[in-house]
Amino acid sequence: MRHLYADFIDRVAKPMRYLGGEYQAVVKDDPAADIQARVCLAFPDVYDIGMSHLGTKIIYSLLNRDPRIACERAFAPWTDMEAELRARGLPVVSLETQRRLCEFDVVGISLQYELTYTNMLTLLELGGIALRAADRAEDATLVLVGGPTASHPEPVAPFIDAAFIGEAEELLPPLVLAWAALRRELTAGARTRRDALAELASRFPLYVPALYATETDAATGMTVVGAPLDPRVPARVSRAMVADLDKYPFPSDTPVPYAEAVFERASVEIARGCTEGCRFCQAGMIYRPVRERSPRSIADSLIGGVEQAGYEETGLTCLSTADFSSITPLVKSLAGELRKRGVSMSVASLRAYGLNEDLLDELALTRISGLTFAPEAGTQRMRDVVNKNVTEAHIEESSRRVFSRGWHRLKLYFMIGLPTEEDSDVRGIVETGWRMLGIGREQIGHRAEVTVSVSSHVPKPHTPLQWCAQDPEPEIRRKQGLLRQAASAGNGRGGRGGRDNGLRLKHHNSGVSFIEGVLARGDRRLADVIEAVWRAGARFDGWEEVFDLERWSAALAAHGVDVAAYLGTRPVTARLPWDHIDVGLEDGFLLGEYRKALKGRASPPCGKVAGMLIHHTNLADAEPDRRKLVCYDCGVACDLSKMRDDRLVALRALGATVPSVRTGQVVVADGALPALVDVSERGGGSPAEGGHDRDTRRPDASGGGVDGSEPRDATRPLAINRETERAERVRINGHHGVGAPYSTYRIRFAKLGRAAFLGHLDLMRLLARSFRRADLPLAVTRGFSPKPRISFGPALGLGVPSLGELMDVDLEHIVPGLRSWEIGDAARTGLAADDVLDRLAGVCPPGIEIQACTIVRLAGHPLAPAAPAKPDAGLGKLIDAVDILIQPAADGMAHDVVRLQRIAAALIARPEAKIARGDKQIDVRALVLEIGVIADEAALQLCAALDWTNGPLLRARVRATADGSAKPSEVARALGVWGPDDARAQHALIARLGVVADATRAAGRAATEAAALTAGVPGCASS
Repeated sequence: MRHLYADFIDRVAKPMRYLGGEYQAVVKDDPAADIQARVCLAFPDVYDIGMSHLGTKIIYSLLNRDPRIACERAFAPWTDMEAELRARGLPVVSLETQRRLCEFDVVGISLQYELTYTNMLTLLELGGIALRAADRAEDATLVLVGGPTASHPEPVAPFIDAAFIGEAEELLPPLVLAWAALRRELTAGARTRRDALAELASRFPLYVPALYATETDAATGMTVVGAPLDPRVPARVSRAMVADLDKYPFPSDTPVPYAEAVFERASVEIARGCTEGCRFCQAGMIYRPVRERSPRSIADSLIGGVEQAGYEETGLTCLSTADFSSITPLVKSLAGELRKRGVSMSVASLRAYGLNEDLLDELALTRISGLTFAPEAGTQRMRDVVNKNVTEAHIEESSRRVFSRGWHRLKLYFMIGLPTEEDSDVRGIVETGWRMLGIGREQIGHRAEVTVSVSSHVPKPHTPLQWCAQDPEPEIRRKQGLLRQAASAGNGRGGRGGRDNGLRLKHHNSGVSFIEGVLARGDRRLADVIEAVWRAGARFDGWEEVFDLERWSAALAAHGVDVAAYLGTRPVTARLPWDHIDVGLEDGFLLGEYRKALKGRASPPCGKVAGMLIHHTNLADAEPDRRKLVCYDCGVACDLSKMRDDRLVALRALGATVPSVRTGQVVVADGALPALVDVSERGGGSPAEGGHDRDTRRPDASGGGVDGSEPRDATRPLAINRETERAERVRINGHHGVGAPYSTYRIRFAKLGRAAFLGHLDLMRLLARSFRRADLPLAVTRGFSPKPRISFGPALGLGVPSLGELMDVDLEHIVPGLRSWEIGDAARTGLAADDVLDRLAGVCPPGIEIQACTIVRLAGHPLAPAAPAKPDAGLGKLIDAVDILIQPAADGMAHDVVRLQRIAAALIARPEAKIARGDKQIDVRALVLEIGVIADEAALQLCAALDWTNGPLLRARVRATADGSAKPSEVARALGVWGPDDARAQHALIARLGVVADATRAAGRAATEAAALTAGVPGCASS
């Protein structure tokens, strides 16, 4: 089926955002299937962001595992795509089956961030759904929101039918089935929509705004939610909570993105909730209690994601990975398995005091480019205010440990605008950064870099700071100025004099934080503002490149919004616009923590022994420790005894019985550090990327550094067992089996349908993953950012399908019966070409069709033939032309065979045919070797393969050499069949038939045999 967007998708950025068809995408369009409910997960941001969202992965897999439910995806169109859709009157459609959103039973929108509210309205309108719930038909699609922002949904209440409160794994599948059944009753006229919503809200943790009265709070003037309007509906909606995460393993079967996503890795959520109690953190409050996945479940999901999707990177993530009770033995266990597969691992959300020696030793053997942790505030007083249980000594020690292992980049996260903050606290942020940079300089000299990233505090609902004021936008800008002054004043500290670029300061857009605060703390009256600013053009407000503060300010002023009332301090006795949402916390807990904050008093982390920073890493230490775990009776039912027992079970499962013995196989000293390689595209700074050349800062005989630096402290330990360390570093950088025997395979493939819109880099990434999924070990380039050794024929334009492409790929030899990572030093043998073809064809996504595979011996290969025989030519030398197909644009006259023959002959007869390409002219005629016409059965088969309307086609053979070539569209223009110059007009359809060898020397030979093209394009790559 031709895609709804096919005629114009090549005119927008990243077309693959909108086309679907990814590997592991689930399409349930069989009419015979018993599908009872259809759900579309509509993410209110671009594909690149949404495809990295773990919650969407969880829900997509969860719902599609139920044979009665079909779950699909849609994403907010970027501004260029929205303009194209509106110009043509076309809707946003799902990626899987091209359905409009209004054709689903449920549209689920994950609200992760308040500044995606305008994107939600775009999805609704372009999806054919009325913006306001009150305007929807009785049997209209259910608009259901979820995610953390759904816990304070009043600003968007008029636009939604319901908000799911809490965690969805257990209750969402029965909910969508129940609504689908109710919707059938609505269609039959057996119920009203209001009655159906009340029935649903009585059975599930749903907040339905239409079923509650609203009132004005006398203390603040805010519109708050009052009594239910239906006796079946609870006065306060209680959240859903999954008690055992192992009942819902993290999925490893989610779609693998075509277009580049923000986080392209097999990430696994290892725990939910957090013990730390940071007073600014909404997630730490609403996702209580802490629940951990078992090590076995984590390993199965992580390794499964690598093997099923073909990712080369993985990640462990939760609110605080350092507080995962068995994080150190877990990382050690997983890292060993991943290194065998040539896969790297990152660990998110490390804490400044969670960087123990063993964990850092293990991370130093990965390709993690640097480490990040969040002191949050620049002075101890402010860290106590927000209950960040970290001291200056912790920050310094962790920084020292990071730099001493060879990382040279450290990133620190801070906030400004915290309650009771003074200017000295603001300046303390940058001063902390300078001190950490000084520690780095002590360890590794001027390689050390520290980035200080500063956001503005937004007092979020359901946190202890929900009553405090947020800094107005001018005050945020003033404090950002203080930061810049402090950063500038610190220049010259590095010992070189003049400007010092070792510390980098970044801060968020003050206007974005200002609007986020208004929306987060807002009430239902803001819905009119959101709609007005959306109608004025607001989109992607979290993206600084399109955010427009003036647009928002104008809308707020036009609706008479008192911004100071929304951002100011709230009385603790006032009713808040989110009080009707019960996130499970005891009345008085948040208030008690708020009062402690104002007094600068910290509360130790819960779930730990008082005074402990990190958990025991082995049974020998953990089992005898029966000290009481801290609990604040926050209202969440934590079973502390079970929590303690579960931690012991995890340690036992990981074999962490006794304290580990540190081998010292990491570089820890300034003078002993090798020269580090800065891999800028990864961020640089991983000790695993270090070379082993002589250190240019090693002390000379006089005791001083060769560059004039201070002599190294002789008490600092040197790295030991360097050869072992080097071998490990090389291995984990992807150089598996460097020097291992390999064979070069020449593979012919088609690139059709959606895949035609893959750019070259996306295609490279897709094929590399496909080879990994097929367990075909790619030989890689040398260096510290190894790349697969794959080469292609002439470049193919974006959006141009091809029936015959070629690539050469080097694959390492294997041992039959063993997976590639199990081979070790065993004797290897090359795979047969047919085996490579079958394996690869079985794992490629739709649109990439593997047609043929042969083994070639190129120059430089150990088995290349010796003189006088010649090695096989590489693709760059072999291919010198391409065959293209053109179906002329309609012009009111029939393009029959006779007319096409006249058109072809006319171009061949011309001495030149100049076509504009940017600022220059190219002679298309000089680049065209021959032109013919394909008709009858051959044309029928080609049009069917390309999904074109049946009819005769033009075939042109065009030079493709280093001296130049002509684009298919330029050839069509030279022939006069391209169509009007208007970008929105219908143009000729173009495709590549195949690549041609030695065409220049054989320009007069017969055309490619087109009649058999659908069986594999024979002859297109032959000499």
